Amino acid sequence: MSAQLGTRQKQYQQFLKGRQPARPVLKNSLRAFLAGGAICLLGQGIQELFVHYFHMSEKMAGNPTVAVLIMISAIFTGLGFYDMFSQWAGAGSAVPVTGFANAVTSAALEHKTEGYVVGIGSNMFKVAGPVIVFGVVAAFFVGLARYLILHL
Repeated sequence: MSAQLGTRQKQYQQFLKGRQPARPVLKNSLRAFLAGGAICLLGQGIQELFVHYFHMSEKMAGNPTVAVLIMISAIFTGLGFYDMFSQWAGAGSAVPVTGFANAVTSAALEHKTEGYVVGIGSNMFKVAGPVIVFGVVAAFFVGLARYLILHL
């Protein structure tokens, strides 16, 4: 019985394989590269504005640049533009800062009818919580390793 089931699964896999459309890997890769590069170029442009018009050092301009990118991503998510962009861009729209802001904002918008605390707050942090926890834990261990290397 199990041999027959295995044969049927193989036949079904062959059936599916013949009917699946070919994935345009090169086109998807090019779109992801262009979209991710455009987001990074936008970030670089924003940083240059902070450096030249607000007379910040490049190091000081980093935090407000990230904040502006997060704000733009959240606004575009709320207006529905980020979803259209990510459909076209694919993995290129998942540039860490903007992709994370999109994920958190999407979760908040999806559950807004459930209220501020139970809906928005709890569901938004289902996405953000693990990232924050693992980020803090990773930062602790990297800091500990750096301390041990430099002081031992």
